[in-house]
Amino acid sequence: MALKPGLTANRGRSPVSIFVVLGLCCFFYLLGAWQRSGFGKGDRVAMEMTKRTDCTIFKDLNFETHHNDLEISEHPVVKVKVFKPCDMKYRDYTPCQEQDTAMKFPRENMIYRERHCPSDDEKLRCLIPARKGYRTPFPWPKSRDYVHYANVPYKHLTVEKAIQNWVQYQGDVFKFPGGGTMFPQGADAYIDELASVIPIADGSVRTALDTGCGVASWGAYLLKRNVLAMSFAPRDNHEAQVQFALERGVPAVIGVLGTIRLPYPSRAFDMAQCSRCLIPWTLNEGMYMMEVDRVLRPGGYWVLSGPPINWKTYYQTWKRPKKELQAEQNRIEEIAEQLCWEKKYEKGDIAIFRKKVNDKSCKRDSTPMCETGNPDDVWYEKMEACITPFPKVSSSKEVAGGELKKFPARLNAVPPRVANGLVPGVTEKSYEEDNKLWRKHVNAYKRLNKLIGSTRYRNVMDMNAGLGGFAAALESPKLWVMNVVPTIAENTLGVVYERGLIGIYHDWCEGFSTYPRTYDLIHANGLFSLYKDKCKFEDILLEMDRILRPEGAIVLRDEVDVMNKVRKIAGGIRWDTKLVDHEDGPLVPEKILVGTKQYWVGSSGNSTTDDM
Repeated sequence: MALKPGLTANRGRSPVSIFVVLGLCCFFYLLGAWQRSGFGKGDRVAMEMTKRTDCTIFKDLNFETHHNDLEISEHPVVKVKVFKPCDMKYRDYTPCQEQDTAMKFPRENMIYRERHCPSDDEKLRCLIPARKGYRTPFPWPKSRDYVHYANVPYKHLTVEKAIQNWVQYQGDVFKFPGGGTMFPQGADAYIDELASVIPIADGSVRTALDTGCGVASWGAYLLKRNVLAMSFAPRDNHEAQVQFALERGVPAVIGVLGTIRLPYPSRAFDMAQCSRCLIPWTLNEGMYMMEVDRVLRPGGYWVLSGPPINWKTYYQTWKRPKKELQAEQNRIEEIAEQLCWEKKYEKGDIAIFRKKVNDKSCKRDSTPMCETGNPDDVWYEKMEACITPFPKVSSSKEVAGGELKKFPARLNAVPPRVANGLVPGVTEKSYEEDNKLWRKHVNAYKRLNKLIGSTRYRNVMDMNAGLGGFAAALESPKLWVMNVVPTIAENTLGVVYERGLIGIYHDWCEGFSTYPRTYDLIHANGLFSLYKDKCKFEDILLEMDRILRPEGAIVLRDEVDVMNKVRKIAGGIRWDTKLVDHEDGPLVPEKILVGTKQYWVGSSGNSTTDDM
């Protein structure tokens, strides 16, 4: 058969054409990779298109997203489990500090006031209701002085502490004049006296601990001096001390010095105080002073105001013998000397001690030193009557554990624990990268919810705080962040405190040590992946719902499969949620779940009523 002109019998391609085709393939492959890397024009175009996708999440709270809403992938016959409201008797339910449970335990050493959590089959798997008439707290700083009566309707303290100016009832609000048992002239005057000895004004003191805080007026008035106080008090017959503190917008938790170590790392606080806290400091061989010493930073200050200080004036009022009170104060000073604390001031009702910066000049006789390994390993660990050793130093002038910068420089400076290589896997470089990443994340959150960073969200919680990058990026006088480091996560809480932030250890398989409705915004990064083999997601979400205020907000970040499961459960607990892409685009498997808790209150019976 003849061939047409122009065609050859050989249908194969020439080597030149093959080379050209391969060259073009390589060129377009490299071009595509370059664009995906973030430097190419195509990536910018895609990002711009993503930004132009405008979806309103919650109009009333001015939520706005520049990402696509992602649908839940689930079988169409699967129904969302709907959680019913609890009985109104549980409106102030605190799972691990309930009064009925507490009374089953010994009163010795305050054991009955410690954490006693329900077993899995005893947990309430229902929604804790708010009281009828519940209102959003006053914005800071007004909330420091005023609280809606309907939110915490307990008048007990207004009667018992009437002459001490703790709290006053005025119509439909409580007023907090800033008084206290040991500062009748007001918290400001009391702090001024402390500041005559302690360098509060220059940023040297940033973190403080208030043991037995009452309604936390000391912590409330320290805030305007840029000092963050972690306040705690037991849940006792005064009902609502910690609840009042949090309603005022002041950091506080339910807690007690008993038989278990405090849930804070060693060398955490620049200052600690007991203002007539009635803690028996000399009992158990000085064990409680030794525990304060563990959490007090080298060079830190301890303030004791109240018994037995100024016993010569008050022994008749206290109805105690002179010799007994004198012996008690002498014993406190003996223990202080063993701890390497030097008394710097005593006048009137106040005594101030300072912990030395290292142990080079300490005089210790036979006081036992703690031999257990990690002084930061404290969750449910028994307190012991032993002294936590100072970190080793090479000279008498060196600050044990490392010297900290003054705040606010401390916030982003490399913490000593990181610089000294004490946090596994964290270097100075990775610490700086973490800070940069969280500034980026927080900027994205503010685009999703324009109220973040405003006075609308005062009490903020980070449920898996890591190095504290989220809190550092949010740092503002308008808010404070409770940085929670889960007990099963890498122990980074010491770094958080070295940055001038506050936080606490916690196991999220249990209830948190706070009252219901005490946080305005809750953030969690990777928390559910961390706990997916530890306890039920619904228990963690129900606990979040318990502590979140009506119309409070959530921001959760995790893998897409995990977030889909979380979103499904959230649909049954009266949250309005939206799942959106990672700020870097839809190809990133990590997603963000944002939402708000609906406003609803309990009725006189077991049913509830919506009041939108």
